[in-house]
Amino acid sequence: MSLKSIVAIVALLASSVAFAHSFKIGSLEIEHPHARATTAGQTNGAAYMQIENNGKTDDKLIAASSPAATSVEIHSMSMEGDVMKMRAVEGLEIKAGAQVSMKPGEGYHIMLLGLKKPLQAGDKLPMMLTFSKAGKVKIVVHVSDKEAHAKPSENKDGMNNHDHHNH
Repeated sequence: MSLKSIVAIVALLASSVAFAHSFKIGSLEIEHPHARATTAGQTNGAAYMQIENNGKTDDKLIAASSPAATSVEIHSMSMEGDVMKMRAVEGLEIKAGAQVSMKPGEGYHIMLLGLKKPLQAGDKLPMMLTFSKAGKVKIVVHVSDKEAHAKPSENKDGMNNHDHHNH
């Protein structure tokens, strides 16, 4: 194996480790909290993560907060006909033995309303998650380029057919 190949493999492993971060509270594991960079003037953003419940009892994410935004809400997204609808929800159930994935363009996300400054690639946002049974846990949300988490169905600027600008 050439030195060039070894350096490439080490760089690849280092980049995957940089994004592989997780936090635990009780039987819950919060994996890979991340957000996409925002553009100047964009006042809202979203955070995504996976929450796994390794316990024997259900739990519920009931609140989130971050000093990076005026307010933080748990949102659901669903298609109604050809329109993507987003709504704040009272909480997000995490069943015992199950995992909930928050991903761009589907299901749930954490909405950051009234960003105090644009989210830039490389930023690390502190966030507090509150669960009904496990309690509170501080996590760090890593911000990456929009393209780093873009889905093939998204256009080149990383946006789906909905946006968070006017939310």
